This record gives sequence, structure tokens and C-alpha cells, in this order.
Amino acid sequence: MFGDLGMPELIVILAIAVLIFGAGKLPELGSSMGKAIRNFKAGMREAREEIGEKKSGPEIPGTGKTNR
Repeated sequence: MFGDLGMPELIVILAIAVLIFGAGKLPELGSSMGKAIRNFKAGMREAREEIGEKKSGPEIPGTGKTNR
């Protein structure tokens, strides 16, 4: 996906980000983006687990087996 981006391109992107957001806001922006990505991954994991539970059916109490 980012295979064609070299060091000069990344430097230009960073310079534009500094101009737009300012040097003081970049750490806050990075932190909030990291939190957003973590929350998104957690939501996807929960959705996968919920879908997996629906596919396998309800568990029979005490046996550890599904009711299928």
C-alpha cells in the first residue's frame, strides 16, 4: 500500500502536517489517532466474536458443546 513512498515523500507529508496542525498539536493528534485505531480494532474483535457465537449456536450448559 505504501510501498512507493520513499523518505522524501514522507518528509514532505510531515512538513505539510506541521504547517497545518502546528508542532504542538501533532503529539495530541497522534495520540487521538492511536486511541481511535485501538477502539476500532476492539470493536471489530467484538463483532467477530459475536458473529462466531451466532454461527456456532448457543452452548449447552455444563458440556462446553454447542447446540447444533
